[in-house]
Amino acid sequence: MITRFALFEGSIKPGKTEAFRAAVNSRLVPVWTQFPGNTDVRVSFGEERDEGAPEFPLMLAITYPDRAAMEGALTSAPRSLSREITGEIVAEFFDGRIHHHVTEASEYKA
Repeated sequence: MITRFALFEGSIKPGKTEAFRAAVNSRLVPVWTQFPGNTDVRVSFGEERDEGAPEFPLMLAITYPDRAAMEGALTSAPRSLSREITGEIVAEFFDGRIHHHVTEASEYKA
């Protein structure tokens, strides 16, 4: 299984945290869950961090069974719509940059 992360590195504009989170949950989550081939969508909003650590107000993780499924999702209509909506939300609420990381994961039960 592989997971593609979108890391929103930066900060939410002052006084806009709740509106940012509401916009992500109401406008983006429904689109992200439509990415074809995904097995899991996780949205994490940053709450705390170590002193001096970079700020990540949002971390998105979408998991796929393999690279082919991920690549199909990246060329899909929902992904195009997601990019458009993300641009609108970023312009209104976010100062920073978004970068993506692909990981291969193994899970171990405690």
